[in-house]
This record gives sequence, C-alpha cells and structure tokens, in this order.
Amino acid sequence: MPLVNGTAIFDAARAGHYCVGAFNTNNLEWTRAILAAAQEKNVPVLIQTSMGAAKYMGGYELCKGLIEAEVKSMAITVPVIIHLDHGNYEAAKEAIAAGYNSVMFDGHDLPFDENLEKTKEIVKLAHSKGISVEAEVGSIGGEEDGVIGEGELASVDEAKQLAATGIDYLAAGIGNIHGKYPDNWKGLNFKRLGEIADAVKLPLVLHGGSGIPREQVEKAISMGISKLNINTECQMAFAKATREYIEAGKDLEGKGYDPRKLLAPGTKAIEDTVKETIGWMGTHQVELVPQDIK
Repeated sequence: MPLVNGTAIFDAARAGHYCVGAFNTNNLEWTRAILAAAQEKNVPVLIQTSMGAAKYMGGYELCKGLIEAEVKSMAITVPVIIHLDHGNYEAAKEAIAAGYNSVMFDGHDLPFDENLEKTKEIVKLAHSKGISVEAEVGSIGGEEDGVIGEGELASVDEAKQLAATGIDYLAAGIGNIHGKYPDNWKGLNFKRLGEIADAVKLPLVLHGGSGIPREQVEKAISMGISKLNINTECQMAFAKATREYIEAGKDLEGKGYDPRKLLAPGTKAIEDTVKETIGWMGTHQVELVPQDIK
C-alpha cells in the first residue's frame, strides 16, 4: 500500500464512530515498532514527528525517507500517513516541501485572526499537493516542543471558522494535556466536545491521549474524536523495558551491550503498547480512492 494522506481515512472514522491512532516516532526503533503493530492489527496508522523529533532525527526529508524506506523493507500493506505534529508556520511549509502526506499547523498561540489567515495559506499550499491539514483551536495543556498550553477550552465559534478554511481535521482543546496527567486533573470536558462536534462535522483530534482513562477516550470517540495522539505512553513503556534490561545486568552478559540487543526490549514494549491501544479504538480498513494515494 502506498503512503496516503489522511482525508478519506479520518472522514470514514468520523462517520463510523471509530478512531485511528497517531503515534509519534523518535528514531528507527520507534518507526519499526509502530509499523509492525499496525501491520499485525491490519489497520491504517498515522506516524508523526514533532518539530523537535524531526530536528533530532536530521530533518523532515530524513524522517519522511526513513518511514518510506521502512514501509518498503518491512513489506507493510496497511495505509500509512506521515504527519507533522504541532508544526509552526515555517515547519508546516518545510514538511509540505519534504513530501509529508499530512501536516498540522498549530497556530493556537497566535492571535486568532493570524491563526486563521496562516491556516488558510497552509491549506492552499498543502491541498495543491494532495496533502491533508490539521489545525488547532483552543490549547492543549502541558508542554510540547517548548510550546506551553494552559488547557484553554476551544471556542465553538472559532472552531467553526477554522473548519471553514478547508482543513481536513481539527484539534480542539477540551481539557486534555500533553505528558503525564496530574492527580487533580478534572477530566475531558464532554459538554464542549459535544458542542464542537455538533457545529463541526470534520474529524476531530484528541491530543494528549496517553493517560486519559480508557472509558473517557471511548466516550470521546463515540462523540466525534477520529484521531487519537499517543506519545508519552510509548516513551514510558520504552523507558521501563530498557531500565529493566539494564537493572537485570543483561547488558553485561556476553554482547548484551550491543545496541540492537539493548534497544530490543524497549522496541518490543512500544509495539505492544501500540497494539494494545489500537485494539480498543475500533480502527478498521477503509476503501481508498485515487486522490487519497500519494
């Protein structure tokens, strides 16, 4: 299956009241683990890079090339979307130029009028190349690549205005945060989600999916969330498995220090985490039309 943009896949998810997983990659192992999990579950998957991860890995062209090469070498047959996560204006343009299938322009920290105008520009540029666009309204709590959000609830009116720019999916702040959820977290604001879902018929995106109780995520999916972002959960699983390997002294046994052996438990933990998450999102295959294929 060629790489695809996200439009048909997420439209089908919104219509069918299920969700597609969006998993951040940070390196080769992360990429292989996500792809292997999606292939085993036989479902489409979105692999995304943040601006920081792309910089760490060597740039957007390298990230795109790595994912593309792994899709080929692993004989992946499920649809794969390469996506920019929380990109600013310049990053979105760079990812489009590099050939990503989908980009998020995150202008939530700009004055709304500026967010609106720049979103329109990104939509025009991306759609001319068959690339899908995600935008954000309100703010996601926590920190992502140095951008700190207080968890501001999205405005329904602003959500409608952003949707009218022609974007393909919309991320809205509904009390969700990046990173670990604190003990005093109040939970998702389903009232606001319902208001936005009634006003905007686009696929909706839930950022900060790691750590939200499963029953809340499932309710959100039933109300219109079609894309679920997962990153912290995979990072924690990787760290736990790697720590256990070292604390057990396995890196000191024979050639246990070989990075291929050292990173294997963490990579398996990522794959298991992705498979478990996919297992309860209800994701399934969709029929793609030619314009959705890159």
